[in-house]
Amino acid sequence: MTRKKYQGAVNDKERSMQKLIDAVGVIIKTKGYTGLGPTNIAKCAGLNKKLIYLYFGSVENLIEIYVKGKDYWVAATGNAGELMEKNKGKNTKDILEALLVNQLDYFYQEEEMQKIVLWQISERTKIMYDVCEERERLGDKYFELADQELKNSSVDIRAIAGLLVGGIYHMVLHAKSTDSLFCQIDVNQEDGKTRIKTAIKQILNAAYSPDFELGD
Repeated sequence: MTRKKYQGAVNDKERSMQKLIDAVGVIIKTKGYTGLGPTNIAKCAGLNKKLIYLYFGSVENLIEIYVKGKDYWVAATGNAGELMEKNKGKNTKDILEALLVNQLDYFYQEEEMQKIVLWQISERTKIMYDVCEERERLGDKYFELADQELKNSSVDIRAIAGLLVGGIYHMVLHAKSTDSLFCQIDVNQEDGKTRIKTAIKQILNAAYSPDFELGD
């Protein structure tokens, strides 16, 4: 006969901590970052809010543990990480295209990441600053490779990538929150997302073209 595992204070604490951590994710998805108060988190977890301070010291520490445990940007890169590992400073256009297309698909599907990005641009916090820094570090490898390929080019690949990423975020958030068109494109439809992906390819083809020149 299998012996029943002892469920003592340590196990109770671990379960309670995990419930509180999981509750942060539920609140982000359902109420957004503005709902991340101790009362909401504790109620969602079915626990006393005093446990937040007992186990984590503060609400901020609890939220930080949850957010830093989520690899939003790593997951959003898709197969681009594999492409970077194999790359030797050539054909980096394919890497950036994969990064952007994967990010569009992932960001559109992941409501939690949408709420995190809204939080980043709406409120200045240490948690979101650290998340942004982590995102930037993920881009370092690509830019290092792109610099090798584009060293004799006038193209500013960082500015182009920034505009494309920002455009992806804004168009997705706009479509999700208003269910309306943006520049006569419906990102909530597959045809709309396909048009954005085609535009990404066109822009990068132009930027990487040997004939590309910046205007005055």
